[in-house]
Amino acid sequence: MPEDNLTPPEPPFPIAVEEQKPSSPAAPPPPANRPEPTTEVGAQAKKSGLKRFLPILAGLGIIILLFLLVTKIILPKIQKQKTPEIITLKYWGLWEPENLMAEVISDYQQVHPNITVQYLRQSPKDYRERLQSSLAKGDGPDIFRWHNTWLPMLKTDLASIPDTVYSPNEFDTTFYPIVKKDAFFNGNYYGLPLMFDTLVLYINEDIFQNGSTLKIPTTWDNLRQAAYKLTVRDERGNPTRAGIALGTAANVDNFSDIIGLMILQNGGNPGKPDTEAVISAIKFYTLFATQDRSWSDQLPNSTYAFAAAKTAMMIAPSWRALEVKAISPQLNFKLYPVPQLPGTNISWATYWLEGVSKKSVNSAAAWEFVKYLNSREVLTKMYNFAAKTRLFGEPYPRQDMASLLQTDPFLGAVLSQALSAQSWPLSSRTFDNGLNDKLIKYYEDAINSYLNNQPEKEITQKLTQGVTQVLSQYGLAN
Repeated sequence: MPEDNLTPPEPPFPIAVEEQKPSSPAAPPPPANRPEPTTEVGAQAKKSGLKRFLPILAGLGIIILLFLLVTKIILPKIQKQKTPEIITLKYWGLWEPENLMAEVISDYQQVHPNITVQYLRQSPKDYRERLQSSLAKGDGPDIFRWHNTWLPMLKTDLASIPDTVYSPNEFDTTFYPIVKKDAFFNGNYYGLPLMFDTLVLYINEDIFQNGSTLKIPTTWDNLRQAAYKLTVRDERGNPTRAGIALGTAANVDNFSDIIGLMILQNGGNPGKPDTEAVISAIKFYTLFATQDRSWSDQLPNSTYAFAAAKTAMMIAPSWRALEVKAISPQLNFKLYPVPQLPGTNISWATYWLEGVSKKSVNSAAAWEFVKYLNSREVLTKMYNFAAKTRLFGEPYPRQDMASLLQTDPFLGAVLSQALSAQSWPLSSRTFDNGLNDKLIKYYEDAINSYLNNQPEKEITQKLTQGVTQVLSQYGLAN
């Protein structure tokens, strides 16, 4: 049973004691020995007091640690989040209108209120020279647009893309092979495209369908035959309506791109003009104006001639369609892939990228903004905004967006050629007064010399000397 229910024990029985008479008083007993406190007892007392004090010390230590944690780590982070660094980015563009970019920038600033982006649309004339002059003086833009052939001229001005913005693997899987080639230097990438473009074949659908059994040309032989049949000539044999705008330099707006395309398809290198591949390509180009008379230097420039139905076909980048539509809104035309030589599949790329200045003190923020511009959502927004007021927006530069425009009567041809596109510094209308324009001038002189029946050896020698000199100037000579 529990102890609480036990009854207290009875006291022991009394022991009988014999009664005695009192005797003389005895001496008092000696006092009881009381033990003196020992040092061991004192130590125990001290230990007991220390044990009571240790929890207090531990508590104070924890409080101090918490105080340091809050004041030195947590509060600074909170304060930094509340007051982020104010950043201003200067952005030079070329083609996008200010109202479009203002809307895109406003969306970005909703999420990044500490970042201000100042967009300045530049004139393309002398743009490259003005850009590099401004960068050299230290007052240039943080972000700027550059042509896909300009890396040899801008490589000391461009900051490479950080891996945290676009890793090499992400870049490789996002963009077309030619972009990976054009933007790559010394182990790094230096630009992100917001658009992409190639040469395409423009066809006047009404002329082709007007009692003609011709098919859309897919080879250069087919093209030459179709152009000859579609040409309308006067009594002297001069074309009044050309079959195609090819053969001259003065009035074919994109002649240098076309020559570059022909040379590459022919297995040639435009940087080595003293080869059969280059010479035969130039001679084939001039046949359209000389032997076939399918085009003439007496006709208007190619873009206007096509818009005015004075030529049935022309070859140009897709953006020329915007000019054609502005000149002749009712013209019935469509864009197709460029012709090929048998066994080849090579198209011609000409496009622009966004880069960041090597001197920018806010390069990390600048690249983050450029990546935002390159996102699917923003590219779609920019395309739709532009398409409200013109024929189409910029062709998408990302492989994962190609299917969105695959059936478009204008841009489908561009994106169907994107994987096979190549480039070289013969791109027209970059207005760079540098690599492209200098090389184009030498090829223009060569074409005119062939049209004027000058000796081939002399033409080749001048062209080779000029091209070699320009390539050496920009560190591209082999």
